[in-house]
Amino acid sequence: MAVNDVMSLKGREGIWTRVRIFLEMIKFPHTVFALPFAFTGALLAAGGLPSVRQAFWILVAMVGARTAAMSLNRLIDAEIDSRNPRTSRRAIPAGLISKGMVAIFIVISVALMVWSAHMLNPLCLYLSPVAIFFLVFYAYCKRFTALAHIVLGLCLAAAPLGAWIAISGSISIPIIMLALAVLVWVAGFDILYALQDLEFDRENSLHSIPVSLGVQGSLWAARLMHLFMILLLFAIYFILHLGYFFLTGLLITVILTSYEHWLLRKGDLTKLDAAFFNMNGYISVVIFVFTLLDVLQKRGSV
Repeated sequence: MAVNDVMSLKGREGIWTRVRIFLEMIKFPHTVFALPFAFTGALLAAGGLPSVRQAFWILVAMVGARTAAMSLNRLIDAEIDSRNPRTSRRAIPAGLISKGMVAIFIVISVALMVWSAHMLNPLCLYLSPVAIFFLVFYAYCKRFTALAHIVLGLCLAAAPLGAWIAISGSISIPIIMLALAVLVWVAGFDILYALQDLEFDRENSLHSIPVSLGVQGSLWAARLMHLFMILLLFAIYFILHLGYFFLTGLLITVILTSYEHWLLRKGDLTKLDAAFFNMNGYISVVIFVFTLLDVLQKRGSV
C-alpha cells in the first residue's frame, strides 16, 4: 500500500473516531426521548399518516435541534464538567474533542434545523429563532435559576408542537396540551437525573430543584409533574375522541411511570439508569406506537 493511501486511511479513521466521540458526547441514543413525541404530534395533526416528505423533514429538524442543543450544553458547561467527578471524563474536559470541532458541529446542526423548518412551512421557519434562543438559554439556566428543568422541558416540548405546526401550519388546544405533557414529563425526569449532582451543585453554587428541595422534595416534585403529564394525556384522549389503542398506551404509560417512581421511592440512585433512561425511553415509544395504531385503526388499516 502506498504511503499516500496509508495516510488517507488514517485520516478517514481519524474523522470517524471524532464523529463517534461526538455522538457519544451528545448521547445520541437519548434522541428516543423527544423524537417519538414529535411523530406523535405529526400523527395527531394529520389525523393519520403524514407524507413521507413531511416525516423526513421532521426527522431532520429533530436530529438537528437535539444535536445543537446537546452540543451547546456540552460546550458551555465544559469548565463546570471538568470539575465534576461524574462528568470530568466527557469528551471536551477529557480532551477527546476540541471546542472548535464542537462549534462546527453546532453550526451544521443549527443549519439543518433551520433548513428543515424552511422545507416544512413558513410558520416553522419563523419560529425557528425562538427554538434556537431557548436551546442556548437552557445551557446557562443552572447558573441562576432552579427552573432549568422547566426550561429543558420547554425545549423538548417543541418537538410535538413543531411537528404539529409542520403538518397543520397552525396551533390549537390539543397540541398545547401535548406540549405541556412533554414539558412536565421531561422536567420531572430531569429533576430525578439532577439528584446525581446534588452535592456538587450545592458546593459550586449551581441551581436545581434538588438543591432547593432536597432528595425527598425532589422525588415528590417529579411525582406531581408526572401525574400532571398523565392527566394531560387523558384530557387529549377525550378532546380528540381517540380510540382504545391510544387508551391502552396511556394505561401502559401509567404503569411505566409508576414503576419509575417505585424504583426511586427511597432515593436509591443506584437504580437511576433504569428509572431515567429505560422507563422514559419506553414511555415515549409506547405513546407513539399506540397513537400510530389508533390512527391506523381509524383508517381501517388495523
